[in-house]
Order: sequence, then structure tokens, then C-alpha cells
Amino acid sequence: MKNKLSTLLLLILIIITGASYDASGQKSPKKDRTARSAKGSKNTEVKLFNGKDLSNWVFHLKDPAVDPSTVFTVRNGVINISGDPFGYMRTRDAYSDYRLHVEWRYPGELSNSGVFVHSQTPDTIWLKCFECQLHAGDAGDFICMNGSKMNEQKEGSRVIKKMNPSNEKNAGEWNTMDITCRSNTIEVSVNGLLQNRATGISDSKGHICLQSEGKAIEFRNVYLNLLPQEKSRRKK
Repeated sequence: MKNKLSTLLLLILIIITGASYDASGQKSPKKDRTARSAKGSKNTEVKLFNGKDLSNWVFHLKDPAVDPSTVFTVRNGVINISGDPFGYMRTRDAYSDYRLHVEWRYPGELSNSGVFVHSQTPDTIWLKCFECQLHAGDAGDFICMNGSKMNEQKEGSRVIKKMNPSNEKNAGEWNTMDITCRSNTIEVSVNGLLQNRATGISDSKGHICLQSEGKAIEFRNVYLNLLPQEKSRRKK
């Protein structure tokens, strides 16, 4: 009778507290629902720009006497880059196997800039990387910088021209660039049109940079989606 009463009291306690117990009456460890949810999540998006500040970026300028905060600023959810002096802002983390989305516009005069992928440190002007060109009229060209290589290079040239005529928008209008880096290939699309493809690239992992080169340019909605093979081996 005493044992039955103890069992009854235990059952009441389980109901009241909501605790989990195993068959022996011992309390079972709680399952980590947060970890399970994170593991099973299909969301692979990484926001490189949070819309508020540039706290997760590193800056490098040709003139070290210039304060980067006067060149790279955020207003109304948009990154503003003055273009002078030359330089770049780069991600703190290095990435490979991803699809990068960037939106840009020239608020005034059409000018020059670029998106660097697989950028190698140490920081320098200019570092080893692949530039996805944003120079007005040439958006979608590749430039192999500081010794980077790809199969499409012609001897003596660092520039790999885009496949199609320019499909950029007028000054003041927003453009999109989507860059897919997978294994030893890079594909770049401008405003939804595939403009270039590189194979046999010499570096398949590195930092992402937005360039200051000439006059004002603005960026927004800068994010990437990790591709499946990258999820388990992202390196900070």
C-alpha cells in the first residue's frame, strides 16, 4: 500500500511540474530543443550588413592617415562609400561555397567600384582576390588581382570580359549582383542576367570586400547563403 501511495504521489508530481522521468522513476535530462532546432534549420543566410552599422567589417585605405569612419558610413539602412581615398571594407570572416547577394547604385555620377571575393590577407592595396567589376558599363567583368588565376585568363591579361552587353541601370537606380562561389568556380549575374563564369580558380576561400575607388557608391541588402558543402567547415 505504501509503495502504491508513493507511486501515485510521484505521478501527481510529474503532472504538476511537467518534468520528464525515465522508467525507473529517475529524472531524465531535458532535450536541448534549441540545438535540435538549429541543427535541423534550413536557413543558411548570413547577413553581412545588419542595416545599422559596420561593426563586423574591417577597413583598409591607401592613405592610413584618413579615418575610415569618414569614408564608410551608414545612413537609412544603406552603406555609403565616398570613393576617396581608394580602399575597401572586408568581412572579418572568410567564406567559401556560397551565393552572395549585393545591391548597389551610384547616387550621383556613374563611377567605379567592385566586389572582391576570395580575398587573401594580409591587407594591402590591392590584395590578392577576384574582383567582380562594378565600373559603370563593365559590371560583370572579372579582374584577377595580385596574382590570382582562372582558366579563362588570356596570357598577359588580368581582365575577363562579361558575356553580354551591359544591362546596368541609370545613376540613382538600384542594381543587383549575385555571385555564386562553389568549389573552384565563380558565376556572376547582374540584374538577373548571367554575365560571367570562371573555372579553375587559384583560391576558393577568402574574405568578401566592397571597394572604395573613385566617387560615391551605395550598397544595401548585402548577404550570402551558404551552400550545403560549406555548412560544416565555415572558418572564422
